[in-house]
Amino acid sequence: MNSFTAQLKMPIGISDFETIRKRNAYYVDKSSLISELINSMSAVTLFTRPRRFGKTLTMSMLESFFNIEKNSKNLFDGLEISKNEALCAAWMNEYPVISLTFKEIEGLDFETAYEYLKEVLADLFSQYPFLIDEASTAENDKELFYNLQNCSATKAGVKKSLKLLVKLLFNYYGKPVILLLDEYDVPLAKAADNGYYKEMLDIMRGILQVLKDNNNLAFAVITGCLRISKESIFTGTNNFKINTITSKRFNEYFGFTEREVKELLQDINASSQYDKVKEWYDGYNFGGVEIYCPWDVINYADDFINEDKVEPSCYWNNTSGNTIIRSFIDRFSNEIRDDFEVLLKGGQIQKTIKEDLTYDLLHSSEENFWSVLYLTGYLTMVKESKFISKEITLKIPNKEIREIFNDTIKEWFTTTVGNMNRNKLFQAIWNADVATITEQMTKILVRTISYYDYREDFYHAFLVGIFTGAGYSVKSNRENGEGRSDVVIKDNNNMRVAIFEVKYSEKKADLEKDCDRALDQIRDRQYFVEFEDEYEEVFCYGISFWKKRCLVKR
Repeated sequence: MNSFTAQLKMPIGISDFETIRKRNAYYVDKSSLISELINSMSAVTLFTRPRRFGKTLTMSMLESFFNIEKNSKNLFDGLEISKNEALCAAWMNEYPVISLTFKEIEGLDFETAYEYLKEVLADLFSQYPFLIDEASTAENDKELFYNLQNCSATKAGVKKSLKLLVKLLFNYYGKPVILLLDEYDVPLAKAADNGYYKEMLDIMRGILQVLKDNNNLAFAVITGCLRISKESIFTGTNNFKINTITSKRFNEYFGFTEREVKELLQDINASSQYDKVKEWYDGYNFGGVEIYCPWDVINYADDFINEDKVEPSCYWNNTSGNTIIRSFIDRFSNEIRDDFEVLLKGGQIQKTIKEDLTYDLLHSSEENFWSVLYLTGYLTMVKESKFISKEITLKIPNKEIREIFNDTIKEWFTTTVGNMNRNKLFQAIWNADVATITEQMTKILVRTISYYDYREDFYHAFLVGIFTGAGYSVKSNRENGEGRSDVVIKDNNNMRVAIFEVKYSEKKADLEKDCDRALDQIRDRQYFVEFEDEYEEVFCYGISFWKKRCLVKR
């Protein structure tokens, strides 16, 4: 590692543009977005992208560039936008800016979430104390300003909050205001999860009326994860441009392109790791452009620089829960099972995609499930696919997302099996009733989702999952890498133990042969010997699997 590489600083968890530039941290230049945004002439632009694709950092960059209260020239020196001197002279630090994020607004009930919202608005209004010192400010506006600043405004006042602030800033500076709203859909997502969607929608719809026919606005930029139906939240808003992951314009500004990733790896002397990084973090298709998840690439680069860590890992999974997957699997496991198994084996499926959704109806159909997975980055559109009649070809984008699916399905399986009545199966095991064991395990197999293409690892995890949480001691020697039987189940209360040796069959006709092979292994290696002195009964089972069939012998 040379001295230059050692000095590189990756901005882990930093989404503030000014902080990144002042600390001389690594920054992938996305400043050309500014000129494209200005040239688009849209009054309101909504960007929807999955989480961890740079939405908040992008909004921070826009705020630094436009904000009349800042002097940002040094922050943009050397970036692409600085080459456009005429545009910079006309727009840089020339407009009042309101920058607001809704990502912290959540709660288990409406009252809690609403209090968070009022506190966020109070913090926002506290940034502009000078506005109410103006002699021209009407008394009723001053009163509402004070109430918003002190968290004492009525709901009607909260709905008017942004419209009031825009008007006061326009009057103060004599210039139209640029409004930046980040993660606009978080309050609605949390509300839908916790049963107060209608109340939160009413508040958010009122706040966003600031966008409707407002001559005090220069333009507005909004970001979110999903595109909520315009009719349900942006009622009456004109000149509204929606940019989703299927849109070709602005498609390179969220996430890293192939060129940007190669340059970053070259900068940290990690070009040799390109194939691994591509396998783990590439695969997203935004408007026909191949995109990498920036959160993952930056985290991997930081580990490579500081820990000499060269193996990629699942960084996205650690940022927040993947509850959206689990919530749909719980509801639609039977309907989606076959498609899921195709995807997890590296295959592709064709689905109708609905781009505008409402969170209260998110779980109302299987169609919404595939739409949500696509729009939130868990699935991606195959390059050759065409977005015709809203039906596209989907696949899992990369190894990281496949790992997330695998982990989620394992957790779902453990919970699902744990809620089953397995007494008949357990009794059969301790009674050496192999016909009933085979029957009961096959029933459970039919209800599962295979995440390892029906290989031994899947069946091994399946067998362990059946006994997990049932009051037995379960030891998986495959996980420990020991030269012993695959799974050992100890019933210590009754002084008995069951040993399972697992085999995977290439075809159905091999089930019998492979089951016998498992028993031969138990005999030849005498797996039972170490338990004979301690336990009164030792049951040894060979089990062979083929797809969703199994055969058990003693």
